[in-house]
Amino acid sequence: MILALILLIVGGTVAGSMLYGRLRQQRARSMEDWALGGRKLGTLVFWFLNAGEIYTTFAVLGISGFSWAYGAPAYLAFCSVSLAAAVGYWLTPLIHAYGRQHGLVTQADFFAHRYSARWLGVCVAAAGLVALVVYVQIQLTALSLVVRLAAGPQVSPAAAALVAVVLMLLFVFLAGLRSAAFAAGVKDVLMLIVVIALAATIADAVGERSILGVFSAVAERFPQAVRFPGLKPELGLDVTWLVTSAINVALGTYIFPHMFQLCFSADSGDTIRRNAVFQPIYSLSYFFVILLGFAALLAGTQAPGGDPNALLLAFVGERYPAWMLGLLAGTASLLALVPGGVLLLTCGAIFGRNIVRPLVPAMDEGRELLVSRLSMIGFAGIALYLTLGAGGSLVEIGLSAYAAIGMLAPGVYCAFLLRRTSAAAVLAGLATGYAVLWVPMLGTLAGRWFPHWEMGLVALIANAVVTVAVSLCRPLPAPSA
Repeated sequence: MILALILLIVGGTVAGSMLYGRLRQQRARSMEDWALGGRKLGTLVFWFLNAGEIYTTFAVLGISGFSWAYGAPAYLAFCSVSLAAAVGYWLTPLIHAYGRQHGLVTQADFFAHRYSARWLGVCVAAAGLVALVVYVQIQLTALSLVVRLAAGPQVSPAAAALVAVVLMLLFVFLAGLRSAAFAAGVKDVLMLIVVIALAATIADAVGERSILGVFSAVAERFPQAVRFPGLKPELGLDVTWLVTSAINVALGTYIFPHMFQLCFSADSGDTIRRNAVFQPIYSLSYFFVILLGFAALLAGTQAPGGDPNALLLAFVGERYPAWMLGLLAGTASLLALVPGGVLLLTCGAIFGRNIVRPLVPAMDEGRELLVSRLSMIGFAGIALYLTLGAGGSLVEIGLSAYAAIGMLAPGVYCAFLLRRTSAAAVLAGLATGYAVLWVPMLGTLAGRWFPHWEMGLVALIANAVVTVAVSLCRPLPAPSA
């Protein structure tokens, strides 16, 4: 039954996505059609696609497992989404307007055009690809868990991950951005149904009278779980870590290259603003997701192999009928396939347009589109390699992706706030930020100066200080005629 439900949900959604895409637009003949949906996404389609990129397996499997393993630090999910929406209300319409005015397709296009430096666009493209591949890794990790659940424990993690890669590539090759928007809508509706259904019955499942009773029981039996620094105080996940992590996530959410392309795809700035106003409503679902992790803690559920990412699937498998596990697994598949597909699509667009095309200027748009599509196979392979060699929770992997992409944030914000910012200033900031983030000696020093801070935010601040300082040393450019 579990396998049948997974196939029904995923197969039905993919078929509906393809039909929707065919009805709404002709076969993609240009990068703009393929990567941006023709810049025609309206309010409802944009809403679901934006939510689809924010509410992934990170949000459900990751946060529930994180609350089970760490406790209160999972509250990060509540504040980061709302803060990101506040930042996005100001930032994303500016990105949209600039991209539409100048016919931009990728984030690297934005940097190359705004700072009049194609070489900076290549550097930004490479940096963006690193963060995107890490984010694809999150989706592959979760999808491979579902594959093992459906096929049985006899399937090795490596084989499950390989099947997950093939499924994700099939999805993105069969769908474009507009088709992915349809799948995102189905995914979000199913996610809300599953989360609310589980939350409504969770008290009975663990022998409590109400949802509040579950929290009370956790506070009584596991008092460290409901207050900072949580169940593992030695890690230093205290209030300082929460605040700095939430700020870093908020500043970095719309800096991801796929979020840039999403902004470019909207039909108007009003569409984006409406989305930012109502997007925080989704953060209410995190209350129920964290509740599920706490309930698993009460029930004594053990994550298979100690992997917190598999916790929710294991808990539902223990306490609910097979059809509910199948519904959750099918929904989790979409939670991985939809954003993973869009991430790979973005990787392909960046590679073809901003890495290969500068090297082969004579390449026409048809060849660029072909190169972009084929390159997705390579990026999927890199994500597969990372998935096989990495461990840790989806939340930890996600925060590492936010730290990496956050290095591009000063260049984006200064593009709209500080006219005199130059390409050299952005590059100096990038070099400084990545050094703090990745050079062990500098990271250790920063950790001593800023104890319990999210290191991504420390590196971002260092980046921003250098970017602004170098910019202020440059004369203010003359206003354009």
